[in-house]
Amino acid sequence: MTPSVLDGYDPQGFYCEMLRSPASRAVRERLASLSIEAVKQRATNANAELYNLGITFTVYSDAKTIDRILPFDVIPRVLSGEEWRHIESGIIQRITAINLLLDDIYHEQHLLRDGIVPADLILGNRNYRPLMRGLDLPHKTTDIVRDEHGAFLVLEDNARTPSGVSYVVENRHLMLRAFPDLLNDIGLRPIENYGARLISALHEIAPAGVSDPRVVLLSPGAYNSAYFEHVFLAREMGVPLVEGRDLLVEDDRVFMRTTGGLSRVDIIYRRIDDDYLDPDAFLPESMLGVPGLMRAYRAGNLALANAVGTGVADDKAVYAYMPRIIRYYLTEEPILQNVETHICREPGALRYTLDNLAGLVVKPVGEAGGYGITVGPKASRRELDECRAKLLADPSNYISQPCVKLSVAPTLVDGCVEPRHVDLRPFAVTGSSTWVLPGGLTRVALRRGSLVVNSSQGGGSKDTWVVA
Repeated sequence: MTPSVLDGYDPQGFYCEMLRSPASRAVRERLASLSIEAVKQRATNANAELYNLGITFTVYSDAKTIDRILPFDVIPRVLSGEEWRHIESGIIQRITAINLLLDDIYHEQHLLRDGIVPADLILGNRNYRPLMRGLDLPHKTTDIVRDEHGAFLVLEDNARTPSGVSYVVENRHLMLRAFPDLLNDIGLRPIENYGARLISALHEIAPAGVSDPRVVLLSPGAYNSAYFEHVFLAREMGVPLVEGRDLLVEDDRVFMRTTGGLSRVDIIYRRIDDDYLDPDAFLPESMLGVPGLMRAYRAGNLALANAVGTGVADDKAVYAYMPRIIRYYLTEEPILQNVETHICREPGALRYTLDNLAGLVVKPVGEAGGYGITVGPKASRRELDECRAKLLADPSNYISQPCVKLSVAPTLVDGCVEPRHVDLRPFAVTGSSTWVLPGGLTRVALRRGSLVVNSSQGGGSKDTWVVA
């Protein structure tokens, strides 16, 4: 008898939805009818299609292979409708609290005066923008893991320009083509309307008096790691994709250069960090932004999404206070719990971290992409010594967390199906209400035993199925 895909699969004691969730039964049964050779062939075809479509990301640290496809695993991750409702409600609650936090810290600062969060943690944060004080921010994601008990935990927040939604949609397209026999009649929630939701939310924040706003997507350009996504989103929304050199500001209004002359711009969906957005307001040497952009913004002639200054909510030290922030603004208990976090700027937390370094994960507060992380249980003596020196030199720059036993998913690696650790990056669009894309991006740590799922660190992705 030809071996099927899940024959011999062993999650090695970790939580695995494919084996534990009733929602996965139909998919398990269908996978059982497929031979490993058939799945390998379909996986080869799917990854070849990624190359042909140019679905890539950029790794700046590798001089040999700068543009890569995001490795795609064809065995889907399956969540039940009930599991998704829990995640969805937790995300909406958290985003609501983050929006209230951002509005407060740029206006009355009640939270700081009431001592819920240390004032210097916010006001001294490198992503806090005093220029935004007194400005009303328009309506405004979060990485989630699952522990060994199956509980969903928030790993970090992403409030600026989180990338990955293009891979969610393209992964689904690939699965529809490669595995239609798996998807038929299982009650799969659709994900194709992200672009329509995003453009609708952007129209809601149009400047006063503008009934038919002109929207553009501002990208750093083709050398940016997420440029494929910028092209994808501009196409999905039906808006021009521009770079800083395509825009100019005159009389505190923004215009786009076109072959027919200057065209007014009312809303910018920007994929450029604050620092590079406007050389007149932030980094003078920036060649990516538009001089005068913030003047147009402050004059009320331009809407920006996401708003400038939202990076405070991304900070991993601020993350540690999110349960308190939710209780403060919403008088509710958090639906999704944080991973236990020690803020090394606090002497007791620093002492605990130094005493237990070999058992903790240490993260710099402002980094993204998995850079700068020390995973204590997997670190060498030299790596632990280097981490200790960095902690002592600049404790405010670090947090530490216990090493969560992340859940796993069956993953096709080198022709065999093995458990690999996963997380989940949901995507939400917030306007007058908040909508969460059903499923999101499951990121998978392809290296055996690795807990780091980031694409820049060798991670891949899976299609995430929310089924009825």
